[in-house]
Amino acid sequence: MEPVVTENAIVNGSRIAYGVHGTGQPIVLLHGTPSSSLIWRNVIPHLTKSGFKVYVFDLLGYGLSERPWDQSIDTSISGQVSVLNGLLAHWDLDTFHLVAHDIGGGIAQRFGISSPQRLRSLTMIDVVSFDSYPSKRTKEQMKNGLDPLIKADDKEHRSHFKNWLLSTVHNKEKLENSSLDTFLDYISGPIGQGSLFQHQVRHYDPKHTMDIADRYHELAQIPVKLIWGADDEWQVVDWGYKLNKAIPGSELDVIDNCGHFSPEDQPDRIGEMLVSFLDRYRL
Repeated sequence: MEPVVTENAIVNGSRIAYGVHGTGQPIVLLHGTPSSSLIWRNVIPHLTKSGFKVYVFDLLGYGLSERPWDQSIDTSISGQVSVLNGLLAHWDLDTFHLVAHDIGGGIAQRFGISSPQRLRSLTMIDVVSFDSYPSKRTKEQMKNGLDPLIKADDKEHRSHFKNWLLSTVHNKEKLENSSLDTFLDYISGPIGQGSLFQHQVRHYDPKHTMDIADRYHELAQIPVKLIWGADDEWQVVDWGYKLNKAIPGSELDVIDNCGHFSPEDQPDRIGEMLVSFLDRYRL
């Protein structure tokens, strides 16, 4: 599939793939795991048509961004905050709207608590929070040991993670006929398979959100919107209600017939909800 990131910048010594689309109010999109910026491809047109300038990138170690060999380079949720800050400097962005999905929510939470004055609004879609991750299925795999998955041949690896990715959506046929193979390509092969475990799975640790969980109430000084798929099997909707309660004044909308990868299942609905919310906070 055609990527939405077509440019590159060096941030903290590593190459980050990014894209800028449209003109108008700045909005930054953060993806999660095991996906990439590609997950926003059908949401971006809704934003650009409504007068937003969209900044999107692949997290370090993901998608088309660099996959560092050096294990001392931090690609965890906490480490990605520094990447975000570096890109904001590269883009010369002071204040902006922030939209995050999955572990991108953990990055957004840490950024929002440390730099609330920079956010015009914060939208979190099926995000991690508290100790909500890894998902039950992934936690069981990690408990049983990851060596068989790490050492699996390419065919077995792709088969396993195809099934894993299909569990992220309500409409499995739609994902299979669109971006599934591209997402699999990013986490498979001689680079992708090892990178998946080095830069993604090994950082599935709730410490990155638990150490700020008692500060979630501080996000109340920012307009906060929460969007959740009613059929999310990875971050079940109960976490959405808990996060909503922890952030005074936040709004929560639950979308029917929608799984964890909401921007894949319901991109038009997500786009409409974003524009409706963001319109209230245009400068």
